[in-house]
Amino acid sequence: MLKLHTLSRSIRRNLPVIAASTGLLITSPTILAQEEAADDASTEQIVITGSRGAPRSVADSPVPVDVFSEDDLVAVPFTDTNDILKTLVPSYSLGRQPISDGASFIRPATLRGMPTDKTLVLINSKRRHKSALVQIGGSGTQGPDIATIPSSALKGVEVLRDGAAAQYGSDAIAGVINFQLKDNSEGGSLSLDMGQFYEGDGEQFTVTGNIGFALGDKGFVSVSGEISDQSSTSRSEQYCESWACVDSTSEDFLSGSGFDTSLSGYTEESFIAGLGDANLGGENVVQPWGQPNASAQRLFVNAGYEINDTTRLYAFGNYSASESDGSFYYRYPGNGTIENLRNEDGSLYSPLEKFPGGFTPRFFGDITDISIVGGIEGEFANEMTYDFSGRFGSNKIEYTLKNTINPSLGEDSPTSFRPGDLINEELQLTADFTQFVDLGMANEVLFAFGASYMEESYELVEGDEASYIAGDFATSDPYGFCADGAETAAGLAVIATGSTLDCSNPDDAVYNVVGVGSNGFPGYSPEYSGTYERDSFGVYVDASTDISDAFFLQTALRYEDYSDFGSELVGKVAFKYTLTDEINMRGSAGTGFRAPTPGQQGTTNVSTRLPNGLPVATGLFPALSDVGQALGAEALRPETSVNYSLGFSGSFDSLTTTIDFYRIAVDDRFYAVSTLDVSTDETSGDAYENYLALVSAGVEGAESIGGVNYFQNAFDTITTGVDIVATYTMDDTVFTGSINYNKTEIDSDASEFLNNENQFDLENNAPVFKGVVSAKHDFDALSVLVRANLYGSYENAIDSDATNIQEYDPTVFFDVELTYSISDSLTLAAGARNLFDTYPDEDEGDECCGAVYWSSNAVDWQGGYYYARLNYTW
Repeated sequence: MLKLHTLSRSIRRNLPVIAASTGLLITSPTILAQEEAADDASTEQIVITGSRGAPRSVADSPVPVDVFSEDDLVAVPFTDTNDILKTLVPSYSLGRQPISDGASFIRPATLRGMPTDKTLVLINSKRRHKSALVQIGGSGTQGPDIATIPSSALKGVEVLRDGAAAQYGSDAIAGVINFQLKDNSEGGSLSLDMGQFYEGDGEQFTVTGNIGFALGDKGFVSVSGEISDQSSTSRSEQYCESWACVDSTSEDFLSGSGFDTSLSGYTEESFIAGLGDANLGGENVVQPWGQPNASAQRLFVNAGYEINDTTRLYAFGNYSASESDGSFYYRYPGNGTIENLRNEDGSLYSPLEKFPGGFTPRFFGDITDISIVGGIEGEFANEMTYDFSGRFGSNKIEYTLKNTINPSLGEDSPTSFRPGDLINEELQLTADFTQFVDLGMANEVLFAFGASYMEESYELVEGDEASYIAGDFATSDPYGFCADGAETAAGLAVIATGSTLDCSNPDDAVYNVVGVGSNGFPGYSPEYSGTYERDSFGVYVDASTDISDAFFLQTALRYEDYSDFGSELVGKVAFKYTLTDEINMRGSAGTGFRAPTPGQQGTTNVSTRLPNGLPVATGLFPALSDVGQALGAEALRPETSVNYSLGFSGSFDSLTTTIDFYRIAVDDRFYAVSTLDVSTDETSGDAYENYLALVSAGVEGAESIGGVNYFQNAFDTITTGVDIVATYTMDDTVFTGSINYNKTEIDSDASEFLNNENQFDLENNAPVFKGVVSAKHDFDALSVLVRANLYGSYENAIDSDATNIQEYDPTVFFDVELTYSISDSLTLAAGARNLFDTYPDEDEGDECCGAVYWSSNAVDWQGGYYYARLNYTW
């Protein structure tokens, strides 16, 4: 590894290898930290995301940073990196949305109450590219897919819990997560992990490994891989609602206000026989709620080579391929999709001929993630360090829809579709420098500066024609059988051949209109396919120094210019002041800027949602599309923020602790407006006007859409909170605790964009309190870890007016793990997470259709899970 021999001044005592970030400079402490640790066992942890230029210890960082070692990561009873972060960082929350299109496969997360597109993700201090998925509701998050980073590839993780847009660029409003890859030149590890939920489902099997190779005598190649397989779970009951009930134990079996037994081909016997095939997931309910089936193969490679004592080449990259599948809402006879239709010969057709028991569309996603990063770093003769780097990242989602139909095609509809692909690509070039300058102060000032150029593209790839085409039955009476309530010549002709056509009956099947496109997820048509592109340029300067032995000060300015949103200048000031030998005070103030991504500007989707508690086909359209403009949408604007923090860190013999208060104000927050009703009923007021807007914008199948929405800069918010982290060591036992309190409030009139329910939920539907407390004790070859995951109370509005509120009680999950060292290289671990099989309160009306728990609950509702893990290192 590279050693900069000329760095001898006092402020450089912690400055080893220079490594650039995305548009910023961060340093890598690996070698120096190891060398110092050999001389001093009490060496403090060094962090590289807390400040620019020179790294600092955790206690000396002017901003709060969580540092997790490889041992910390291995001790968490998860293999998914997302779940590991959720367990270790209380302010990091992870949701599960089992029926939410692509969000079923790429789970949305938040840090300090902010969605992941406001948290910058780095790997080896380089920006990580975004996923191709744009969440279709709420904040419309499009952030990196952290699950593509196998935990076996990680040497450590640093979580900067502070606004850092002036240092790190757009996306860092809430903070920064930096994943450090292993850099071993020899040795390796292999781990086998398997387990299942107490309910007897959700079996998981994961094999992870790492191996290091020497690259000559001055370099390394570290290769990490993961193969995983996960089975689905179901925390459901059989579908039985007032509009349709297929629960054979209910007195309402095969009845309901929307359940139609008069459809062509319907018999009770054939329907009951077909119920077993209504859902291809193999569950005993027609609509399962739980985690999806998933499998993945992931590979990460990290490499470096010293050209000489002051110059080093580096490169790393990944390949990830994963598959997942899930279910949509069950379609019952008479739900608007399964309806009688008049064929061209006047006969009747019903989709029950294809699916005698109704059907549940099945959604499949194949995700391919690729990245490559390379660069050269070193030092000029004048002691200025440099880092020149380039990166390319691509994330592609290929969708498949099965067990469904394009209703408008009638009996000619296939039952499997390719609705299209999503592709997000990024290319970035950066140049970063540092230089110490003597300004006559107590210590030299470290200047970090540089520039970044980035190109981004988001592509919606057209689906197969059957997935989006409007068939004959997208309009009423497609064959012209009727006119003014009477039969035309064509109508009389089919009656003459035996048709039951009755044009005088407004309920005759000839007048039925059904949906366009593959039901559940219509494909991307040529009108809504294409590529959205932009480029951006940024420059920054950062200055930091120890004003005195007690006072450290840092300032930063960043200018960014986007081809689609113009330019912005943001800044930050941070400090650390030593109050006593044991206590430091620290704080920061900064501004932020986040431009909506090309994906957020261009995504379109039609899916089934529950705007009023009932399943409704809902369309999401771009703000600047013809539909968005017809509905009154305005052009999107960047989000801006102001971030304040003040905290204290202390070290008292065996106890170390930090407490940090923060306030994040975000203006023009990006959000999906509440669903606007759509109806063909001329007396429905605004709902009919919205229907006319869809028709005027040329939306085929507008008659089958029940709601629409779009993204807007909808409101301002203020998020306040506090993080408390403490570690206490007593003999062979280590106690750790971290607590987060977080509260978000709307700070503007949001009624134009959000209904009362959405406003209430934004402010109240996540626990305001979350904590993780653990104790680990070593008994020679045996170690025992006990962890408590604490969730405070929260509330959820059940109706659009927010007059019916469900209050959720606090929840505590306990984890336990026993690890036995069979030898120096072989260990066996066994344990359980959610040891006592605890569940949150059951849903009281927000969900329907067989759901037992509120599906978007931040508190996990899968129940207890037990596992065993075998680790081998060499």
